[in-house]
Amino acid sequence: MSPIRSVVTLLAAAPLLSACVSAGSGPIIVPDGAASRPAPSAQTTRVPPQVMGRAGLEGVIGAGEAQLRRQFGNPQLDVREGDARKLQFAGEACVLDVFLYSDGASATPTATHVEARRASDGRNVDRAACIRALRRR
Repeated sequence: MSPIRSVVTLLAAAPLLSACVSAGSGPIIVPDGAASRPAPSAQTTRVPPQVMGRAGLEGVIGAGEAQLRRQFGNPQLDVREGDARKLQFAGEACVLDVFLYSDGASATPTATHVEARRASDGRNVDRAACIRALRRR
């Protein structure tokens, strides 16, 4: 076999051989003294939430939970994930998802983003039109 052919064969086989290596096999080797050192702390820097533009969304963007309930009634869904919260309001015309985040200065989360879609097929609809339709019910 020629040297070039040997190299090509080796390169072609490398991915197949690497698939045989298990990430969990073998002992874990820790350098001396590393186990006694504390792990570096991950500093979490709170980034202020990006607030969606208010044109057509007045009364929703910047509103807290109580204000949203007064406008739309009880949400059909209330999901919390970390420091975020999603309230979902629905009617015949549309489904409105309102995302609330705390800006860090205040402990009270406020609406920073909304999404709207048709209940029938999930297609996006105009957010402001959905807000108006849900307020009328």
